[in-house]
Amino acid sequence: MDTIEIRTIDIAANYDLVSAMMRGLHENEKELNPQTADWDEIETSYMRHCITMQEECEGICLVAYVNNVPAGFIFGYIEEDDDSRFELYTGRVLYVADGYVAPDSRRMGIYRMLNSKLEGHFTATGVRRITRMTMVNNTGMRGLLEQDGYVATRILYEKWL
Repeated sequence: MDTIEIRTIDIAANYDLVSAMMRGLHENEKELNPQTADWDEIETSYMRHCITMQEECEGICLVAYVNNVPAGFIFGYIEEDDDSRFELYTGRVLYVADGYVAPDSRRMGIYRMLNSKLEGHFTATGVRRITRMTMVNNTGMRGLLEQDGYVATRILYEKWL
């Protein structure tokens, strides 16, 4: 029987591990959207952004290990508070920026475990609104999110000229 453990990690201290998992996420997204940039082109700037969000916006990066082997991750942080929102909710907002489970570790409930632990951490701090994005054609993720109580509230339209 597989042992699954979820650990909180520091992105800067585990740069190579997180970058490798981000690469997997990015390659998966590129299959869904060919306009996605190559990971090698954006790795440095995106990883710097994640490190900053972890350090300055209460970011949490959770990694799931299956039998002590990294199998997936999730990363979220508190969105910057400002007065430009038009929703009724005015409290702290968790933005789930990234999440991924390696293909050989899927169908084990790992993403749900990661998401549940991330949500639990932030709801204990008073967060009552969670936002996230996924590709419109990522039907698997959309189904999982809807099963977990998420509701699509906006659709992003793009036009490439």
